[in-house]
Amino acid sequence: MFTISKINALNSQNLTEASALLDEVSAQPVACNNWKADFPYAPDVKFRMAHNGRELFIKFTVAEKCTMAKVTEDNGEVWTDSCVEFFLALDDTGYYNFEFTCIGKALLGFRKERPAAVHATPEIMASIRRFPTLGTQNFDERKGENHWELTVAIPATALFRHGIKQWTGVEATANVYKCGDNLSKPHFLSWQPIDTPTPDFHVARCFTDVKFAE
Repeated sequence: MFTISKINALNSQNLTEASALLDEVSAQPVACNNWKADFPYAPDVKFRMAHNGRELFIKFTVAEKCTMAKVTEDNGEVWTDSCVEFFLALDDTGYYNFEFTCIGKALLGFRKERPAAVHATPEIMASIRRFPTLGTQNFDERKGENHWELTVAIPATALFRHGIKQWTGVEATANVYKCGDNLSKPHFLSWQPIDTPTPDFHVARCFTDVKFAE
């Protein structure tokens, strides 16, 4: 069981300060290269996670050789850019996939199986606050020693199929990912291992148990 700490001082109205507070949380590596034979490149990716009861805060830290931000709107094909992802299941009715580009464009869906997604409304998407260190302007692929961070604040109310108001005490299963399908160096990394023969993040049986601290 992975416990997600509660830090009451986290404030989604000041994500710069929240990002600094998250540095006090132990970093988790997103380092499982499950399909290394076909996709050998692996950027250095870590995340830190905590909540304040109302919101879940995640800070992603990435070092990679190719970075791209072409997607222009929420609920677009964010996985084709430099993308970090958080998948969460509260029960066996389905799971949520939160996906973010390096400039903070986001996707949120809920599904039981991969093809059958229901996407969040624009109002819910607007409630998810994001702080990308690369700014919010689109850009073509940049090659080199690229470093970026993204801090997000996800309100419990974004779990639109469950109607919960607080993260406190929630028990769930989850996984975290890094991808970049259309980059010069495509890659598909996970926090917890995945045992499918080809890249697939939509495998709820490979999620791990998590608990949001009281």
